[in-house]
Amino acid sequence: MFATGVENSVPTIDNGRVRVDEMESCHHYERWREDFALVQEMEIGYLRYGPPIHRTWMGPGRYDWDFADETFAELKRLNIVPIVDLCHFGVPDWIGNFQNPDFCDLFGVYARAFSERFPWVQLYTPVNEMFICATFSARYGWWNEQLSSDVAFVTALKHIVRANVMAMRQILEVRPDAIFIQSESSEYFHAESPSAIKPAEIMNSQRFLSLDLNYGRRVDSEMYEYLMDHGMTREEYHFFLDNRLKQHCIMGNDYYVTNEHRVAADGATRASGEIFGYSEITRQYHQRYHLPVMHTETNLSEGPLGTEAVDWMWKQWANVLRVRNDGVPIVGFTWYSLTDQVDWDSALREKNGNVNPLGLFDLDRKIRPVGKAYKRLIQQWRDVLPTQSMCLAVPLVMPSDAERAYAVEQRARAKHMIRSPSASPAVQDGE
Repeated sequence: MFATGVENSVPTIDNGRVRVDEMESCHHYERWREDFALVQEMEIGYLRYGPPIHRTWMGPGRYDWDFADETFAELKRLNIVPIVDLCHFGVPDWIGNFQNPDFCDLFGVYARAFSERFPWVQLYTPVNEMFICATFSARYGWWNEQLSSDVAFVTALKHIVRANVMAMRQILEVRPDAIFIQSESSEYFHAESPSAIKPAEIMNSQRFLSLDLNYGRRVDSEMYEYLMDHGMTREEYHFFLDNRLKQHCIMGNDYYVTNEHRVAADGATRASGEIFGYSEITRQYHQRYHLPVMHTETNLSEGPLGTEAVDWMWKQWANVLRVRNDGVPIVGFTWYSLTDQVDWDSALREKNGNVNPLGLFDLDRKIRPVGKAYKRLIQQWRDVLPTQSMCLAVPLVMPSDAERAYAVEQRARAKHMIRSPSASPAVQDGE
């Protein structure tokens, strides 16, 4: 699955008074037809995309589907497969922020409402980058609740992951053969001295928390104590163990040059640059969860030479081939995003209007060198990879085939196979 995405981050800053809306900043609301045409022109078959949550979800059971109806109808007409991103770093004002426990169940209802309105949609990322969302909102104090404590972090994390699980459960009732691609940042923390080993080990355990909870994997004893000491109850923990839906999932790994960190003795971190790289870190995550993998995000700014982004793309693609050749079932690659982004140089902490040259196209919708290189890569590899596959096929239904007999039969089989959480047998971690 060669993919790109339309950036739809919507965190709030300034104590909730300012909304940072990347679709607005990148002019997608006005130019969405042009953007979808560019995806088709690039011969990219898959698009990470979602309706703006704060403009769509107006209150409990209240929705404004106008924009979603238009855009998803066009995606279906173009036969572009959306990987639907329902919550990307923010919630509607009426929810407040990720400290609100009501978010979990309410979001599940919202996800169900979306899936009922667009039953031909099969691929979902209910909540994007759960670990990063909790970290930036409740540990670094940058977004949304803008808190900085372990209690706030654990509270945000348990609510975000529970909301993701509730969304998966609700969507499966509507679309039993839905597939969930967890787009999550793949991190690593390097100790820069012997005295930094302990804090680095703790951080390297915490990086797995969102996926451990989401996949119903028992956390290690130190992380269990950490969660219990900072606001998670035994009942909340067992909710995740009892709602094990990993059989419906593909593990999405995002990797940027900022994903690896140097850790000092006092626990302070700074960027280390690429040390292990995507292939090594992805192997670590795959060994933990044993799921098919998709490279769901990467990019790099087009620098003064004009080749920096192209070189980075080829390096990432080489890493994808490396893990694939090592036996990891990897099913897709993504350059994120379709167009340049705005204000990610400040991690969306400030609304300055700074254009970040990260896209396949600039904001005038003119193709960048990395866009040309990605198009060539797709043309060169799309017909070669299937003949080299190791019998792995994602059971996808194209939008244009949603009502064909085989698609209806697939949904019926999937519905028969779904077990209720309470009826699921105990499964050892790693199976």
